[in-house]
Amino acid sequence: MLGLFERLALAAGREIMRVYHAGFEVDRKADASPVTEADRRAEEIILAGLREAFPTIPCVAEEEVSAGIVPADLGRAFFLIDPLDGTKEFVNRRTDFTVNIALVRDGVPAVGVVFAPCTGRLFSGRPGYAEAAEADADFAVAARRTISVRAGATPPAVVASRSHNTPETDAYIASLGAAEIVSVGSSLKFCLLAEGVADVYPRFGRTMEWDTAAGDAVLRAAGGSTATLDGAPLAYGKRKQAHDADFANPHFIARGR
Repeated sequence: MLGLFERLALAAGREIMRVYHAGFEVDRKADASPVTEADRRAEEIILAGLREAFPTIPCVAEEEVSAGIVPADLGRAFFLIDPLDGTKEFVNRRTDFTVNIALVRDGVPAVGVVFAPCTGRLFSGRPGYAEAAEADADFAVAARRTISVRAGATPPAVVASRSHNTPETDAYIASLGAAEIVSVGSSLKFCLLAEGVADVYPRFGRTMEWDTAAGDAVLRAAGGSTATLDGAPLAYGKRKQAHDADFANPHFIARGR
């Protein structure tokens, strides 16, 4: 499954970069968030591959959900897909947008792949094992290495959202007396923790499960954790929430060791 995730992420990344270089129009969804041809084409590639290989596992994908296509029953295991996480970065011609594919099992992100097509960085994780890899110009994996979270630095290095920072996030970072703050977009924030480059990722802004599942899976595989503000592990498959939409996350803090 992890190998399939990687192949689909690389194929989706190739198509994203084709659109990136050819030029594109930006549309707006009902929630005013941006969407492009790259989002749609990447999702089509990923869903076709997953549904052919695993026809009985439900898929929850960002653009399908936006169009009202949602599985009636998630069961114990389902896929979460964000074909282009960091669309704002993509639209603004930055490099830190990603393809996210994850398997959630019993509410836990168990297998995940994060691919940054503009830089060729690929992160993958399954229970107890995480890797970082580099993709070459032909979108083939050229090198791999195992990764793990580091023992926390004092003061810690913090990663924060480039496009969605909040006063609550700033206050939390100030309370840590952080020595270093790395601003980066998309699910790469989880991956920086997973490879031992940073220590804490506080998120006091809104995210959806497809934004976080793949990166969270990589982080947990590398020995890290993601918890809500009350200390409970961040769970997936949240529906019929009293105060928010289906699949919306509460605020959380991701950590290395």
